[in-house]
Amino acid sequence: MSSDRIRSSLLRDRVVSAEAAAAFIQPGETVAMSGFTGSGYPKSVPLALARRIEDAHVAGQDFRIRLMTGASTAPELDGALAKADGIALRMPFQTDPDARQRINAGTLDYIDIHLSHVAQHVWFGFYGDIDTAVVEVAGIREDGSLIPSTSIGNNKTWLDLAKKVIIEVNDWQPEGIDGMHDVYYGTALPPHRKPIPLLQVDDRIGETSLRVDHDKVVAVVRTHGPDRNSPFAPADETSKRIAAYLIEFLQHEVKKGRLPANLLPLQSGVGNIPNAVLAGLSESGFRDMAAFTEVIQDGMLDMLRDGVLRVASCTGFALSPAANEEFKRNIDFYRERIIMRTQEISNHPELVRRLGCIAMNGMIEADLYGNVNSTHVMGSKIMNGIGGSGDFARNSFLSIFLSPSTAKNGSISALVPMVSHVDHTEHDVSIIVTEHGLADLRGLPPRHRARQILDHCVDPSYRAQLADYFERASRASFGKHTPHLLPEALSWHQRWLDTGSMRA
Repeated sequence: MSSDRIRSSLLRDRVVSAEAAAAFIQPGETVAMSGFTGSGYPKSVPLALARRIEDAHVAGQDFRIRLMTGASTAPELDGALAKADGIALRMPFQTDPDARQRINAGTLDYIDIHLSHVAQHVWFGFYGDIDTAVVEVAGIREDGSLIPSTSIGNNKTWLDLAKKVIIEVNDWQPEGIDGMHDVYYGTALPPHRKPIPLLQVDDRIGETSLRVDHDKVVAVVRTHGPDRNSPFAPADETSKRIAAYLIEFLQHEVKKGRLPANLLPLQSGVGNIPNAVLAGLSESGFRDMAAFTEVIQDGMLDMLRDGVLRVASCTGFALSPAANEEFKRNIDFYRERIIMRTQEISNHPELVRRLGCIAMNGMIEADLYGNVNSTHVMGSKIMNGIGGSGDFARNSFLSIFLSPSTAKNGSISALVPMVSHVDHTEHDVSIIVTEHGLADLRGLPPRHRARQILDHCVDPSYRAQLADYFERASRASFGKHTPHLLPEALSWHQRWLDTGSMRA
């Protein structure tokens, strides 16, 4: 790496190896690292730390850390530290299989919270002090300010509050990303908060770099490593059908005058179904749209390139390797159309409500009345976490949840009598879409919501079974508002655990 990426002579003098940097992290520390959905996470120091932890364990020493990030990261961070049994506590979101296994085995404590809450809860002191921050950047300016890389996440908070700071300067990241970021320093603690002056998706309200107290920087590490996100599979027929139902609904809302012709700012979760929806929007004639979301994935990059999307605001990327190369190749084009913000702004509930976002997120299951479980399998086993879906679902103009109607080769129904875990209550869910149809739950009391879900979303192989439960619950003498048969409400889940299928 040339010295051009580290233009501050003061910080250039602190360049050390990843191993030397990792030596600053001590057992039991709370360590806050950059990273959001496989982008912008440190590539070298976590690996060196994992090796150090493994050596300590061989020597019979206890060495684990409390780990905070923006969201999920990648094998070089979550994976390496989990395999080394180096994490005592993890928050706020993860997707790593080794970490997940340990969480569900009860050997790794996990705090699953709304992403918009992380920075403010840390500022409030709910999790104690941050001992060390490890943050990837794309470069360091002459004045020592930091050029963020492909995610910002909670980096502002980590740099502000950490006692020690380790910086990874990754020259794999495009130099042209400089200027894409908007770091807002106007937040304050209650009761001294002021309104955030963001009125439109493309408003810039902050700075293009991150501040850091140079006295806290103990190490700078040069790296060259790619972000790691899995390639998206081509949309299957199920995803295409889900997308078609949703797009038909949005077109109907435009005709009714409830949405403008260019819709309202889009928020999209990550995955093949949201990508299929984005592709469908492009093909359906929508233009001049905007996105106010957490993550830009391949579909949004395509929409920007094709002129379908005018501007996109995010805090990180989830791009396939091919899309990453497209992004780097045409970075000047995207820098004019993408604004990257801190996580506390990208997910801020008040901004989501003010802008009127259309929120599109996945789910594990929903029940007859529209309560949604997006985190736990069979009520107990964590999958990934709530992420930012709650920030958007509760505050959006339209709260939409998308899912295939079945899982595990049809042995599990995604529509059940009662969800085994609640992340989004019926009060926060507007629309549910499966490959069989769309249930519009707006303005409906519970039993009418159940009819919509039964008629439009449930897989035919489960429809009679679920309708039978609902009819018998509705005839029961106790409680007609939200009918349930408590001895049977979770029987579908228990049947799957006992027999491998929810079918009666």
